[in-house]
Amino acid sequence: MQTLNFQYPAQAPGRGRTLVGCVSSGDLEVLIEPGTQGSLQIQVVTSVNGSEARWAQLFERLFAGRALPALNIDIHDFGATPGVVRLRLEQGFEEIGHD
Repeated sequence: MQTLNFQYPAQAPGRGRTLVGCVSSGDLEVLIEPGTQGSLQIQVVTSVNGSEARWAQLFERLFAGRALPALNIDIHDFGATPGVVRLRLEQGFEEIGHD
């Protein structure tokens, strides 16, 4: 297991909390909570060692051109593919009202 941490500039704290996916079902799990003003914090717990560059590229593509709310995002990936990761993050953003 490997834990990765990422930080991105953000605006005001996001509202609401959500949990999408479920690790126990063999799926990616994403927990989104309001964060600290000006910072989007992401922690990824992954079973795939050496995947930091893949995660960084995925977040850069996903967040490009977006005004991001300040959030704390915890991801437990269970070896999920980038497509599933993006889907779960998009679902989480939709649930808290930030598309």
